Amino acid sequence: MNDDRVRAQTALDDVQREITKADSDVQLVRERSARNQARMDAGQGTAKDMQALQHEVDSLARRQAALEDIEIEVMERAEALAADVGRLEAACTDLTGRVDELKAACDKALAKLDAEVEKLVRSRADIVAGVGDDLVVLYEKIRASSDGIGAAVLRQRRCEGCNLELNQVDINRFTSAAEDEVLRCEECRRILIRTAESGI
Repeated sequence: MNDDRVRAQTALDDVQREITKADSDVQLVRERSARNQARMDAGQGTAKDMQALQHEVDSLARRQAALEDIEIEVMERAEALAADVGRLEAACTDLTGRVDELKAACDKALAKLDAEVEKLVRSRADIVAGVGDDLVVLYEKIRASSDGIGAAVLRQRRCEGCNLELNQVDINRFTSAAEDEVLRCEECRRILIRTAESGI
């Protein structure tokens, strides 16, 4: 959008220079025509000189009319380009405002995420302190080799880490396991987190 605005402004500047040149050309013809007309009005010179002056005045009048037509056409182009520049500048201003709004919303969302991360880090530190070093080491080892997920919820006899359902042997073993025993999925090796929805 900004490139379009720059191109339109450049085109307008070019046309403005054309207007200045056309205006200058018209002014030169007017001045020459006025000088010739003054000489004719003064009646200085021979009949042949007067005839030549009249011929030049007529020729200059035609030239002036042609130059004025060109000037009008250029001015109309300049008007259209000025309207384009105004429209594009307004659009750029709107887009800049929208970008600022989105940036502010992004900054707010990032600040919220940072706060959540900080809260989770504090919460994780409390949890780590309560589970023991051996379990933390095991969790970190599994997490490093399992796409960053070291533990998964066991829900309806299905590991949510690999989404595979437990076989009957595993179900029997998990059902009889002590509450504090660390259970692991036989398929993905992640630590399984038992809940009321585990189905065992």
